[in-house]
Amino acid sequence: MTIDNVFVFALAAVAVFGVITSTIYSLMVAAGVVRFRLRAASARRRAQARAFLPPVSVLKPLHGSEPDLEEKLASFFEQDYPEFEILFCARHNSDAGLLAARRVAARYPRIKTRFLTCGEPLWQNARTFSLEIMRREARYPILVTADSDVRVGPGYLAAVVEPLSDPRVGMVTCLYRGVTRHGLWAQLEAMGMSVEMTSGVLVAEMLEGMKFALGPSMVMRQSTIEKIGGFEKAAEYYADDFVLGNWTAKAGEIVALSTYVIEHHVLNATFKGTAAHQQDWATSTRFSRPMGHPGTVLTYAIPYGLLGLAVLGSAGYFALGMALLAFTILDRVLLCLLVAGGVAGDGEAGDGEALRKAWLYPLRDLMGFCFWVKSYLGSSHICYHGYPFELLPEGKMRKILEEPQETAPAQ
Repeated sequence: MTIDNVFVFALAAVAVFGVITSTIYSLMVAAGVVRFRLRAASARRRAQARAFLPPVSVLKPLHGSEPDLEEKLASFFEQDYPEFEILFCARHNSDAGLLAARRVAARYPRIKTRFLTCGEPLWQNARTFSLEIMRREARYPILVTADSDVRVGPGYLAAVVEPLSDPRVGMVTCLYRGVTRHGLWAQLEAMGMSVEMTSGVLVAEMLEGMKFALGPSMVMRQSTIEKIGGFEKAAEYYADDFVLGNWTAKAGEIVALSTYVIEHHVLNATFKGTAAHQQDWATSTRFSRPMGHPGTVLTYAIPYGLLGLAVLGSAGYFALGMALLAFTILDRVLLCLLVAGGVAGDGEAGDGEALRKAWLYPLRDLMGFCFWVKSYLGSSHICYHGYPFELLPEGKMRKILEEPQETAPAQ
């Protein structure tokens, strides 16, 4: 066997191995979907049998305006929940987001609402700075944090608080469905949220339990936050949600994955904006999860299908290469239909975009692989709230410049 033949054989073996691992991953996701739906049915039965509705404080950090902000904020005022307060915090009284929150609050005078300002953040992570300000002002022992770019239904608070009826649970977090009104690139980013992110969380939760949280929505006990050192402990971390959940688990408390799925709105409309946002998260994951991130490459399918087509086609086995690629395309389309329809609720509560355009998900799979590759080959610089930062070991970050850059909106 010549050196060229050995090289072709080795590449073909890599392609086949990748197809096998990605298929196994899809089967694991399918098991996670079944498990999630069974747990969701059980949660509905528990909610009907007993009502756990303690008073809660909702913490909403704000930073500027964004499309449909008032509509998204209003969804938190329309909760079917007996007693709660909403705290908003921005850097300045003139912040456009805070002004929008005041307008919305005026329409719901019965809801207890407070507006806080924190000035320029003293920490690297501006969100955790405002969360700590609000935490100290919160009246109630249970805190619900939610980003400005999410929208929820009237049953949100009741659903996400329910797992805390178990005193062993210290934190609850939610999956999210990507929603956008923009074009192709924003839709692909939304599909990544609805399918790729959800798939990874389901498998991780099934294999080892939740050892992290997802930032768009987190529910915590005041006592838990104090136990792990307050939000201040996450002051230097980019992925503050990940470390807060990780520290909660290490403190011996359970991080529960809620069966409620929220809407996360994609604000970036251009390829440059969506690619930059997704690349930042892929790069931050490399730093936050240095042991687990390398294995992510085995979950993608399309790159291995394309490699198989290129290698086998060049060796005269074009039909076999096409069959391998077709199999990976079918695998990703079915994965999208399964996760978007069975967990993310795309067909039940969303606009059905991921289900209608499942044929696009193979492209999203290939993009995810490219972001993974660049997370190792590219720069360790990211953009946060318009400012460039450098990522440091363990996912900490350091501001590079004091002047903001023109960039895509932070999410």
